[in-house]
Amino acid sequence: MARTVFLFGRWTLQPDREPDAEPITYVMECVVCGEHSAVEEDFGEAQRWTFRHAGRHPSHHTYREVITRPWRAWMAGPPPVR
Repeated sequence: MARTVFLFGRWTLQPDREPDAEPITYVMECVVCGEHSAVEEDFGEAQRWTFRHAGRHPSHHTYREVITRPWRAWMAGPPPVR
């Protein structure tokens, strides 16, 4: 017979700043044609791609920034007593 165990508690969530956390990464994407920069840890590199792309395609004025930020969740304690 299968058993199910539920673990109730208060959870906390925050950006992962541990030494082994994945890096924050940036991508700039042209909204007009869908082309995008490489995934970069340095926003300046992604931004430079935008300037190069706009220079080659003068009618492409709209871009989207995509940020990937690692997060951590952990149980902070027991649930509040009601």
